[in-house]
Amino acid sequence: MARPAKKTPEEWKKEILTAAQNLFISKGYEETSISDIMNMADGAKGMFYRCFQSKEEVMYALGNQMFFENNPFEEVRERNDLNGLQKIRALLSVNQSDTKRNQINREAVPILKDPHILAAAVRENRRVLTPLWLELLEEGKKDGSIQTEYTKELSELLPLINFWLMPSVFPATEEELLHKYRFVAEMLNHMGLPLYDDDTMSFTEKFIADIAEKRRE
Repeated sequence: MARPAKKTPEEWKKEILTAAQNLFISKGYEETSISDIMNMADGAKGMFYRCFQSKEEVMYALGNQMFFENNPFEEVRERNDLNGLQKIRALLSVNQSDTKRNQINREAVPILKDPHILAAAVRENRRVLTPLWLELLEEGKKDGSIQTEYTKELSELLPLINFWLMPSVFPATEEELLHKYRFVAEMLNHMGLPLYDDDTMSFTEKFIADIAEKRRE
């Protein structure tokens, strides 16, 4: 009888990330152990540490994977029926509709307390998101839908706003988070970038409420 083929390290990483995603969504990040992940992946715990250094690293890798699997920037890039500002608003709408990734993002809030993970997340956002934001902002400036002289600065600022709104990075009550978010919306309006409509505001306020509720659990 032929022996079953051994999985490659990349195959194991994929299995571990799939198991982690299912468990983080069903049980929650804090309630999921490495043993839980490897039991679902049908592998030994030692294999986990050949692929990842920690559960936090798995969460970080999972967030990146889910973004690239359903990249909202790519989805709106070829929309010839939209101007630059409309593409950005459509991007936010697409992002909001990804319920699994939004749940993973909520579960990921506590791990940003780790300065190494926070620094890695900031670097990755700057590397990946800043050029994508700049492309859309420049398009909006060119077609007149965005009135600003600060496209480069905004492309660097926008990926950082999420970290400022994370209570694990900048501690804040639910009321303070909502106030900060409204400040961001008003500031961007003054900068010629009116991103947030009623639907976006409602989604973000619910997201903040969910984060606050998780902190109380």
